[in-house]
Amino acid sequence: MSEPAADAETFLAATDTIAALRPDLSLLEAGILAGLHLGLAADSRSFARIFGVEHALVLRAVEGLTGATLLTVTARDGRTQRTRYAASAAGSAMLTALAA
Repeated sequence: MSEPAADAETFLAATDTIAALRPDLSLLEAGILAGLHLGLAADSRSFARIFGVEHALVLRAVEGLTGATLLTVTARDGRTQRTRYAASAAGSAMLTALAA
C-alpha cells in the first residue's frame, strides 16, 4: 500500500501559506489550491468528498479561482457538474512559491 500524498497537517499548513500569500482568497479557495498542489484532488467532486464540503460550495470556489486567474477549468460533466481543473500560469507560479 502506498503512502498518502499528504497528511492533514501538511494540507493545513499549505492552505495557511496560500491564504497568507493571497489574503483575498477564502479558506476554501486556498484549500482547493493546496489540495491541487499536494495531489489530493484535481476535481470538484473529489475535493468535496475528501474534505466533507458541499459540492455546490466547491463549485462556487472553483469559479472564484477561475475568475482570479489561478485555475483553469479543463473539463466539466454536464450531468454531475464535476469540474476538473488545473493551475493556470499565475496559479502555478504561486504554488511554486510553496515548494521553496
